[in-house]
Amino acid sequence: MWMKGFLSGNKMAVEKIKIPIKGMHCASCAAPIEKAINKNKGIRNATVNFSSETAYVEYDSNQISREAIEKSIESAGYNVIGKSGQKTLNIRIIGMDNQHCLTTINSALEKDKGIISKELSITQKAKIEYNPSITNPSKIKKIITDVGYKPIEEDAIDTEKEERIKEIRSLKIKFTISIMLAVPLLYFAMAPHFSLPISTFIVQYMTIIQFVLTTPIMITGHQFFTRGFRSIIKTRTANMDTLVALGTGVAYLYSLFIAIMVWSGSPAYSHDQLYFEVAGSLIAFILLGKYLEAIAKGKTSEAIKKLLGLQAKTAIVIRNGKEESISIEEVIEGDIIIVKPGQKIPVDGIITFGHSSIDESMITGESIPIEKSRGDMVIGSTINKVGYFRFKATKVGKDTALAQIVKLVEDAQGSKAPIQGLADKISAYFVPAVVMIAILSFFVWFFLGFGFAFSLTIFVAVLIIACPCALGLATPTAVMVATGIGASNGILIKNAEALQVAQSLDTIVFDKTGTLTKGKPQVIDIIKTAGVVTKDIIHYAALAEKNSEHPLGEAIINEAKQKNISVKSPSSFRSITGKGIEARYRGKIICLGNRALMTEKKIDITPFEKRIQILEHEGKTVMILALNKEVVGLISVADTIKENSKKAISDLLAMKKEVIMITGDNKRTGEAIGRKLGIKTILAEVLPKEKADKIKELQKAGKKVGMVGDGINDAPALTQADIGIAIGSGTDIAIESGDIVLIKDNVEDVVSVMNLSKYAMKKIKQNLFWAFLYNTAGIPIAAGILYPVTGWLLSPIIAGIAMATSSVSVVSNSLMMRRYKLNRRN
Repeated sequence: MWMKGFLSGNKMAVEKIKIPIKGMHCASCAAPIEKAINKNKGIRNATVNFSSETAYVEYDSNQISREAIEKSIESAGYNVIGKSGQKTLNIRIIGMDNQHCLTTINSALEKDKGIISKELSITQKAKIEYNPSITNPSKIKKIITDVGYKPIEEDAIDTEKEERIKEIRSLKIKFTISIMLAVPLLYFAMAPHFSLPISTFIVQYMTIIQFVLTTPIMITGHQFFTRGFRSIIKTRTANMDTLVALGTGVAYLYSLFIAIMVWSGSPAYSHDQLYFEVAGSLIAFILLGKYLEAIAKGKTSEAIKKLLGLQAKTAIVIRNGKEESISIEEVIEGDIIIVKPGQKIPVDGIITFGHSSIDESMITGESIPIEKSRGDMVIGSTINKVGYFRFKATKVGKDTALAQIVKLVEDAQGSKAPIQGLADKISAYFVPAVVMIAILSFFVWFFLGFGFAFSLTIFVAVLIIACPCALGLATPTAVMVATGIGASNGILIKNAEALQVAQSLDTIVFDKTGTLTKGKPQVIDIIKTAGVVTKDIIHYAALAEKNSEHPLGEAIINEAKQKNISVKSPSSFRSITGKGIEARYRGKIICLGNRALMTEKKIDITPFEKRIQILEHEGKTVMILALNKEVVGLISVADTIKENSKKAISDLLAMKKEVIMITGDNKRTGEAIGRKLGIKTILAEVLPKEKADKIKELQKAGKKVGMVGDGINDAPALTQADIGIAIGSGTDIAIESGDIVLIKDNVEDVVSVMNLSKYAMKKIKQNLFWAFLYNTAGIPIAAGILYPVTGWLLSPIIAGIAMATSSVSVVSNSLMMRRYKLNRRN
């Protein structure tokens, strides 16, 4: 399996999970959750993404369970969406239209111990929560069928999505209520100061009217107080909710004190001293900001939602000799599945009958449909265009290509870019620092003789204008959108660090075979010595290569097939890495390989050297065939250069990048390929195990190196490079190798990766610049730094509007990235 391949051999049962969280309302919320999770034994890594409101945890399941991790999150004062160990089945039950039927079905379902809860309605709808380790949808539906009713499964509800929609709806309602009360409140409070028309009745009862209008607003925005103070009590940290609660709470309580004094008849107090409109208006504007922010944040993960939306809902399987339509969750490995024209392919598998043209653009980015026939692999969620075929399911559920791509993108979106480190450090100390600045500003102005009301205005303005959210959203929102763009175009960026580093690479090293070339070489020349038949040259060479998996060996085997030469297995076979093959057959010792093999076996190749050099100069790979230590012939093989390789190299050179080709071929062959591609630096005759050493040498010379290879033979070099880029086709990718995976077999995507990285970093820097500028300028202005010079004091209401606008503007700037078009040629 792609994501767990690198864990093989590790005694720890390492698992990666994502946990959606409800109740995060500022960047400062992430730190206490991470702290709570990391306290547990067995946690390898835990990061919390405020933008997606999700925790990404890597842990040893032998030491801690998911349930325990979820409890840690709840202990920090936050809620977990969709707890582990349960799933939801939404079905319509035909015939359940009265109380008697409902009781019958309810009694039948009580017998299934795997059912956690159930909601049955006479509208024929049922929502059943169940433990998937005890029961499953098929069992539940059979119970219903056995008591005489027909269950029809409806589209499954995405619990997380449902919660997010609920939250947005709740914020909209709260904002609507608060703004309806805040507008008249603000008007009544300001009208006497600006000579606006106002009823004498309202002026007469101003204090009680403002109190009546403000109190429901405060109740509507109660979450700022509950979450703000709960954060201090439970985690001993303050967050943005704490700032809002302090600012609006102090303004409200002070106003309430003034109101009580006015009602008691004290002549020293009047409604002009009230701050109700500040508290009420602030809550309203901050709720508006939270509402817009929630909508915007939801859009940053649209790429993931689109990928999930690709999945087929049902599959037609053959069971007990009959066609049966089942839900996608019920498909198991080994099922024979029927796919008709126009249908989505439900899971990954191999065609066993029929042929078709399949649109794989949603997975690979390849716009042209691909012809598939018996023996070919098909990818789940791709679309069957015209043909009818059957295939055997080989990967289902979380093992399918789509599920792995979604998992990879989610992991990337949950990771942190190095550039985010500074923002995280500032966010950790931000809220306590702001509270200190607010208190200090209050006392400075108060002791300077400006009075309590003036000092209170500054205190509230400082608390309200500060916005850790803008800092916290600057990087993750851009990372989420960028990785989503990549995934939609067949480019899988495994972590945020890779996204950041890719644009700074100055040297790109390409493996030759299978990366710049098609990796399917063909026999071009067969040169024999006197007295030897051409057919025998191919026969002995094919014998030697029969057990080899090297592309050159495949070319010779294919040549033998084309010439109808029967090839038997050798009595012994030994592959000599980087040199060739030694085999035995009917008393003959067969050596097939390069000069290094001939030198090792002390076989003289002097008579053939000139001819070998001519073939190598033409860009062909020459294999020398020797029988019983005597050269009997030469076979030249050439690999075709990919159509897009030259354009990719040209684009990289235009970007002032140094391009290097690394190959196991001899220098002449390598240079010949290099000339055709426009590559000047060739590292030739490099064994697979030496490739990583060559990358190290380049890094020691001060170069920032990106390595592009097939992800299998080049794994050590991909790992050694600053950024490893594994290139493959469809699902045939060793995804654990490298930091970036190109699903589509197109080297031009290397250019696309660097362009996307550059664009994403530009957006992140813009976001951070505005977030830092906003806070560094806004807080001093709110503290009254301009007042001695200009006589102007920032109103807390304006501060609230500015604070709400700052985080929304950062997310909006990241969302503008969705318009970005990758520079690639399809």
